[in-house]
Amino acid sequence: MTASISTDLYPSQEDLLYEEELLRNQFSLKLWWRYLIAKSHAPFAKRSLLYERALRALPGSYKLWHAYLRERLDVVRNLPISHSAYSSLNNTFERALVTMHKMPRIWIMYLQTLTDQRLITRARRTFDRALRALPITQHDRIWAPYLALVSLDGVPVETSLRVYRRYLLFDPSHIEDFIEFLLNSGRWQEAAERLASVLNSDEFYSIKGKTKHQLWLELCELLTKHATEVSGLKVDAIIRGGIRKYTNEVGRLWTSLADYYVRRGLYEKARDIFEEGLQTVLTVRDFSVIFESYAQFEQSALAAKLETAGEDEDEEDELANKFLKGFWLNDDDDADLRLARFENLFDRRPELLNSVLLRQNPHNVEQWHRRVKLFEGNPARQITTFAQAVQTVDPMKAVGKPHTLWVAFARLYENHKDLMNARAIFDKAVQVNYKTVDNLASVWCEWAEMELRYKNFKGALDLMRRATAEPSVEVRRRIAVDGNEPVQMKLHKSLRLWSFYVDLEESLGTLESTRAVYERILDLRIATPQIILNYAFLLEEHKYFEDAFKVYERGVKIFKYPHVKDIWVTYLSKFVKRYGKAKLERARELFEHAVEKAPAEDVKPIYLQYAKLEEEYGLAKRAMKVYDQAVKAVPNSEKLNMYDIYIARAAEIFGVPKTREIYEQAIESGLPDKDVKTMCMKYAELERSLGEIDRSRAIYVFASQFADPRSDPSFWKKWNDFEVQHGNEDTFREMLRIKRSVLASFSQTHLILPENLMQKDQKLNLEEAVDTLKRAGVPEDEMAALERQLAPSSASLPSSDVGRKMNFVSAGTIESKPDSMKKVANSEDIELPEDSDSDEDKVDIAQKEVPAAVFGELASKATENQTKDGNAEEKGNGHLGALERIKRLRRQ
Repeated sequence: MTASISTDLYPSQEDLLYEEELLRNQFSLKLWWRYLIAKSHAPFAKRSLLYERALRALPGSYKLWHAYLRERLDVVRNLPISHSAYSSLNNTFERALVTMHKMPRIWIMYLQTLTDQRLITRARRTFDRALRALPITQHDRIWAPYLALVSLDGVPVETSLRVYRRYLLFDPSHIEDFIEFLLNSGRWQEAAERLASVLNSDEFYSIKGKTKHQLWLELCELLTKHATEVSGLKVDAIIRGGIRKYTNEVGRLWTSLADYYVRRGLYEKARDIFEEGLQTVLTVRDFSVIFESYAQFEQSALAAKLETAGEDEDEEDELANKFLKGFWLNDDDDADLRLARFENLFDRRPELLNSVLLRQNPHNVEQWHRRVKLFEGNPARQITTFAQAVQTVDPMKAVGKPHTLWVAFARLYENHKDLMNARAIFDKAVQVNYKTVDNLASVWCEWAEMELRYKNFKGALDLMRRATAEPSVEVRRRIAVDGNEPVQMKLHKSLRLWSFYVDLEESLGTLESTRAVYERILDLRIATPQIILNYAFLLEEHKYFEDAFKVYERGVKIFKYPHVKDIWVTYLSKFVKRYGKAKLERARELFEHAVEKAPAEDVKPIYLQYAKLEEEYGLAKRAMKVYDQAVKAVPNSEKLNMYDIYIARAAEIFGVPKTREIYEQAIESGLPDKDVKTMCMKYAELERSLGEIDRSRAIYVFASQFADPRSDPSFWKKWNDFEVQHGNEDTFREMLRIKRSVLASFSQTHLILPENLMQKDQKLNLEEAVDTLKRAGVPEDEMAALERQLAPSSASLPSSDVGRKMNFVSAGTIESKPDSMKKVANSEDIELPEDSDSDEDKVDIAQKEVPAAVFGELASKATENQTKDGNAEEKGNGHLGALERIKRLRRQ
């Protein structure tokens, strides 16, 4: 009886066209595929029947089988594993593999389905069938899901191991995956053997990018952590080989080796490994790793002993102790010993750390000194350390001063009153070939100082004579043949040694022996300016003045500036103090020679000494000549100070009027603008004190071109006070007009001129600034234009004044030509318009009363001064003008 088929599965009216075509050609894949596409929205049962019919006609079609299997997979995707659809799916895969057994994609789909169903045995056997069916070139596509299958939980480890071993036969490069699986599975023995074989293979290349060093560390960690589970490998030899080969993780490897013996229960062997590691590492980082592990080991051993100390012994131990009582090997109470070991380890830490630093660089002098300090209080250890240090340190490679080791070594014996051994150490030290002569000289000086401390003065002098002795010709010839000249051949030219020697001779020797040493220093040409001065002072103390002056002469010939400056100053002062007026011409020659050789920045003190000599012992005119030469020789920064000294001395010697020429010379000498302004203010104050009011005012007018009212208000305030006290309304107005003119000139110059001209505008007078503005196309200030119209031309000035600066009136011109003085002094006066100031031309200037608001408090002060003079006439006539007061004073 046949099973009934649902009517829904029969072809519909729309399917008749496809069915008729298939009846004509049922082996056409194209017709079947078009039929399947047309029925894409039909139920899966109907499409499944269509697929079965198509595959019966075309059982070798990969396209049909793949599409059919994909649809069946989609149907069962959301069903539970226990559903019967999975069994049907597996049967379909088996039927497909009858013809599709060479298609890896069908196998992968089937294997993945079995893996998802957790059918481990069936899946494993299917994987094996796939590997047998497919060619070896396509096995790599099968092994990946196969390894994923055997790595699942619940798969027997032995099964997984067999699969991995088969896989390594196919691809040995994935041995790292196998080792990782072994580690995860707890197969320590095989994992260690596989890892050791990888490290021994020169052809191995890590596909995970691990270096041999990383694999070595993994092996060491495996061997140490599972020391009891792994056997058959020489762990000690393996780790020591890694220590020799990989130097950047030495501390970790030593710790691993010690940990291996600790886990094996060999504690004394572990201590030996720790000690060996501390004695061989070269870096502080490795030392810290080993020391911390060592300290933790000792602490753990001590804690374990203290925890078990109170527990009761069993009967066996009691029986053993009964028979072994009294034997020291039977003493289990070693807590004190373990505590002593722990404390000793920390006590030795500075020494062990210093040993690490010395292994890094055995020629580090400072580390050897620190090592000696560690053994302070233990002379035997200190002597041993010093002996080891001087034998180890190579002076040519030393970091620091190697001679200090020898000196400290000898001083150790000296502190213990053993002078014989101290001298023996020094004797060996002076024979060492140091890198520099100064090191060897220091050893000789220390040796001599030791002899001085013990009052052996003759021995100290003998040492210095021995040290400064020049090598013989035969010794030099022998050294020249060898080609390697030691520092001992250059010792006789050591300035430090000779300085110490000459100090000893001055203190302990005679004058003749000291002079011989000084002369020897000069002959060797190693003298310094200080040695020249010391030699001269020595001769002066013993009244050998001429010999001292000869030493000064030699000094000024040997050295040049700036080193010879102190010699010249001392020489000149000593000579003048010694001879004074007796050898004036010789002193003048010395000063002339000194100022000739001295540069401008160092010549000032010499000129002052020279001028003082002329003032005290020579002629005043020559002193003034010296001052005149000085102001021309000193640099610009010191000219103002030198002119002040020059003026002060001239006023004291020749009187105040003589200073006028110096003031004029200073103003015309090319001083910086600020110094010219300062000098003009001093000159104006001088003229005011002498009663030359007009001359003082003319100087103020000249200096105004250097004073910007915005940045230099002090100058204008001083001129303002001057006009309040000595001027009148016209002169005050003239001062204000000049101030406005100067302010306009400075403002326009700073606004228009470029930066380089702004730096030079202080050197331009007002006339040049206006010309520059005019060439730049800037309209001239109206007041400046009037000044240019009224200013006298250079042709109208006297020939003697052509070279002088504009508006500056010299003393000689004023004294010889009073009329010209008035012209020049009032050269900037302008004629105001008639309607500018009503009735101003009718007012008598001498009796014009200046408003009190202009003068302020100065007016009241002037009134008080007039009252004190008791001038009744002035009281009756009111305030007088400046000109009238001067006239009356002159008449009196």
